[in-house]
Order: sequence, then structure tokens, then C-alpha cells
Amino acid sequence: MSTFFSILPYIQIVLSIVLVVSILLQPSSAGAGGAFGGSDDISAFHTKRGFEKALFYFSMVVGILFILTAGIAVFL
Repeated sequence: MSTFFSILPYIQIVLSIVLVVSILLQPSSAGAGGAFGGSDDISAFHTKRGFEKALFYFSMVVGILFILTAGIAVFL
């Protein structure tokens, strides 16, 4: 069990780097009009497909794993 606690910080570092990279790789849906308060009705709804959908689900799973490891580190 002590081996797990010695490895846990490294697991969290790797998960945090993977999470940041997976979030930064996702395309932004905000256009120039949305940045200044306007609305761009053409791109208001976009269905995720293919790699974009897989990356979205991957980042959700990595985020949940990061939260779980942070909770384990705090409570144990």
C-alpha cells in the first residue's frame, strides 16, 4: 500500500498533463462574434463526430480519473 502512495503524485502529474493536452486539442466553437458579445447563429449547434467525439469522451474519463486520484490522496 505504501508503494501506491509513493506513486500517486506521479500518477496525478501524468493525468493532469494528459488532461490539459486533451482539452487544448479540442476545437473551440466560439467565433469572433461570440468573443465580443454577438451571436453567431450558424455555428450555435455542432454535433461532435469522429475524433472530436472520441477526444471529448477521453478528456471526460481522464478528468474523472484525476478527480478520483485527488480524492484518494486527500482522504487517505
